[in-house]
Amino acid sequence: MDAILTLDSVTKSFGGLRVTSGVSFSIDRGSISAIIGPNGAGKTSLFNEITGYLKPDSGRIIFQGAEITNLSTREIVARGMGRAFQVTSFFPEETVLDNVRVACLSRMDLTRKSIKSVSRFTKATDRAVSILESLGLDKYAKRPAFELAHGDQKLLDIGIALGIEPKMLLLDEPTAGMSPEERLLTRNLIQKLWKEFNLTLLFIEHDMDTVFGIAQTVRVLQTGRLLAEGTPEEIRNNPEVVTAYLGEEVF
Repeated sequence: MDAILTLDSVTKSFGGLRVTSGVSFSIDRGSISAIIGPNGAGKTSLFNEITGYLKPDSGRIIFQGAEITNLSTREIVARGMGRAFQVTSFFPEETVLDNVRVACLSRMDLTRKSIKSVSRFTKATDRAVSILESLGLDKYAKRPAFELAHGDQKLLDIGIALGIEPKMLLLDEPTAGMSPEERLLTRNLIQKLWKEFNLTLLFIEHDMDTVFGIAQTVRVLQTGRLLAEGTPEEIRNNPEVVTAYLGEEVF
């Protein structure tokens, strides 16, 4: 298979605390996979390293055939990587449409204050509307983003990430804080977006129904190291994983 992302012995420490420790794996282009682990396992730190918010102390990160280990977040985004955060990140007073349109414009190196081409603005608007339709948020397009319910705010954050036209999308706990019904809807939507936008998708998640329901490959982090990786069934039956999660009621 064609690997879109490869991590080679990625390590990061803060003082005496090692948040990632020699993490190595490859992700196939077009796949959908999950990273799981207890709180403090290093999942978000690893996402931060992949997306340029943290620089590894050692190791290499290869994306689309080129090393991105020491690139800025902006440079990594320009190469085709998008991310939606555990804590939503948008302009609360702006409309839902404007939030996604700004992301679409940024892909074209434009801002709302320096629109040089009406045609580009129209193109960005059309794309933003299309994304909102895919997310089921088009009915809220003219409403301020802060008025959205929590679950819809999480979807808006995904929509903003889609606005930059990523080849690979990272989602940090996309169903956090949702009701069981909302989690099911979001799980189905993630699968739909993965196919519709031809994405490689990597997500962190604590809801095991979501993980085992849609991930083709599951990777388990514990104390910053990669404990196991495999199909959902292999992870379910891995003695080390089961032992690591005793009392967590993950399975």
